[in-house]
Amino acid sequence: MATRILFHGIAALVITVAVADQSPLQDFCVADPSNGVFVNGFACKDPKMVRANDFYFGGLHLTGNVSNPVGSKVTPVTVAQLPGLNTLGISLARIDYAPWGINPPHTHPRALEILTVIKGTLEVGFVTSNPDNRLITKVLSKGDVFVFPVGLIHYQRNVGYSNAVAIAALGSQNPGVITITNAILRSNPNIAIDILAKAFQVDKSIAGQVQSKF
Repeated sequence: MATRILFHGIAALVITVAVADQSPLQDFCVADPSNGVFVNGFACKDPKMVRANDFYFGGLHLTGNVSNPVGSKVTPVTVAQLPGLNTLGISLARIDYAPWGINPPHTHPRALEILTVIKGTLEVGFVTSNPDNRLITKVLSKGDVFVFPVGLIHYQRNVGYSNAVAIAALGSQNPGVITITNAILRSNPNIAIDILAKAFQVDKSIAGQVQSKF
C-alpha cells in the first residue's frame, strides 16, 4: 500500500511539473525582447544591466474600461509587461466587469488559472473535455477563490448590478489566451462558411451573418 501511495505521489509530481513552465537555472533571466536569439521564452538580459524596474509593474489599481460589447477588460501582467517574469512560470491579470458583463469563453493553452474575486459577484464556469463536456459552474462573492484547470474553456460573468473586479494568477509567464468566438469567427484568413455551417449545424446564411459580426 505504501509503495502504491508513493508511486501515485511521484506520478502526480511529474504531471504537475510537466504542465508548468520549466524552472529557472539561475537567480533570474530578465526578458530581452531586442535580442535576436530564438528560444522558448525570451533571451536573458545581461545580469549587470538588470534594474529594479525590470521586476516591477504599476497599474493594477487602475479600473479597466468596460465600455465594449462584452462588458469586461483584462489588464495582463505577463512577461510582455514585466520582463522579470521570464522563466519564473507565473503571471497575473486584473479583470474588470460591467454589470452583467462577461469575460467570454476562452482558454489558456499553457496555464491553469486561479481567480480571486475582489469586488462584486461573479458566475464562473469551465467545461470538461470530450466526450462529457460537463459545465462546472459556481457563483462567487468577494474573497472567494476558484481554479480553472489548464487548457479548459472557461468564462466569468458579473451577475450583480454594480461593477466587479477579480485578480487571476496563471501558471505561466506567457499563458496565452484563445477566445473561442474570436478564434473561430475572426481567424485570418476566415474559416470557410460551409465549414462553420456544418460545425454549428446551421444554414450557410446564418453562419455568414454571425461571422460578419466579428
